[in-house]
Amino acid sequence: MDREAKKEAFRKYLESSGVLDTLTKVLVALYEEHDKPSSAVEFVQQKLGGPSISDYEKLKAEKLDLQLKYNELLETHKETCRQLDELKNLKNGSGNDRC
Repeated sequence: MDREAKKEAFRKYLESSGVLDTLTKVLVALYEEHDKPSSAVEFVQQKLGGPSISDYEKLKAEKLDLQLKYNELLETHKETCRQLDELKNLKNGSGNDRC
């Protein structure tokens, strides 16, 4: 398939899937804005339903915080299991039980 045929097939795909219509509507809305937003990219993202850049940064920070808490809880769990195994070993006199 030559390059022009590939371009045409892709254009038809975008048109049939509604992407061109959606992008056109968003760009028209941006054009019709009386007070142009400081970030055209953020405007387009919002209109397409994506998070704003500030929302994305907040979500990234929250994810990092939750990952740290998860790691702490996992370490606590491992330590508790280790202690439980020690207690089981003392009671049973064997080392085969695992948490």
